[in-house]
Amino acid sequence: MSDIKPRIEASWNLRLQGEFKAPYFLSLKEFLVSEKLKNKTIYPPGNKIFSAFDHTSFDNVKVVLLGQDPYHGTGQAHGLSFSVPDGIKPPPSLANIFKELNTDLGIPIPKKGNLEKWADQGVLLLNATLTVQANNPGSHQKKGWEQFTDAVIKTISEKKKGVVFLLWGNFAKKKAEQIDTTKHFVLTAAHPSPLAGGAFFGCKHFSKTNELLIQQGLKPIDWSLE
Repeated sequence: MSDIKPRIEASWNLRLQGEFKAPYFLSLKEFLVSEKLKNKTIYPPGNKIFSAFDHTSFDNVKVVLLGQDPYHGTGQAHGLSFSVPDGIKPPPSLANIFKELNTDLGIPIPKKGNLEKWADQGVLLLNATLTVQANNPGSHQKKGWEQFTDAVIKTISEKKKGVVFLLWGNFAKKKAEQIDTTKHFVLTAAHPSPLAGGAFFGCKHFSKTNELLIQQGLKPIDWSLE
């Protein structure tokens, strides 16, 4: 089960290594191993579970975009919230994100849904739960991942300043209690899922994020993907 062994980018490992030794994480690891032994298919693949951290080192974090859990369809999840690999059609939530991007900044709607370009610029694309069983949404919730990602958010909140947190939907908004709002910026909106009935549209979070970064003398995010 070596593919479940935590292998996380060095700057994150330095700050989170205590989490990997904590009882809750050892229990989480046992759960994932047991799922593998039952021949359950888990997304994303083991070497992609910590992709968000690989693309966005601790020092480079400027924005945190929080998702709930990975996509549960074949080939969709690759470790970045809301993102899909090249060649995979953007799911409905991501399609709505692209519509808002277009109306907010006039950026043409991308044909691909791979958000690695955002991640490489300092947008931590973090899911609250980092794994899921195939075709079974929410199946790995309350197994320990939420405690781990709470620790991630607390670490960012305590050790950085001026980070823009984008919390979309009620699940993400609950994470706000981990964030020191005297040091950071929190933008909330409805979830981009079609189930939210379009309430996400008009939030203008892409332009607002860049305004907050520019105010701090930081380089804005190039949200275009083409």
